[in-house]
Amino acid sequence: MNLETLIRHYFGTDDLDAITEDALTLGKEKLAVDFGVERDAGRKFALWTLMDGLGIAPLPAEAFEKAPALRRAAEDYLDAAWKLERD
Repeated sequence: MNLETLIRHYFGTDDLDAITEDALTLGKEKLAVDFGVERDAGRKFALWTLMDGLGIAPLPAEAFEKAPALRRAAEDYLDAAWKLERD
C-alpha cells in the first residue's frame, strides 16, 4: 500500500495541509471502519500505521488481539518510532 494513495483515498487530497477539519474527521472515520473490517494482514497493518500517524490507532494488543505476529510487528514499529522521536 502506498501512503500517498491511502491519504488521497481517505482525505481526498495528497496535500495534508489542504485537508479541512471536516474532511479530516470523515477520513479518520472511514479509515477506522476499514481497519475494523480488513482481513488481509498486510493491508490491516498498513491501515494501522496510518492510524498511528494520525493519532487514532488502537494499542497493538487491542488492534491485533488475534494476530500475535502483527501485534509484535506493531510493537516493534512503535518502539522504533519512539527511538526516532527521542533522538
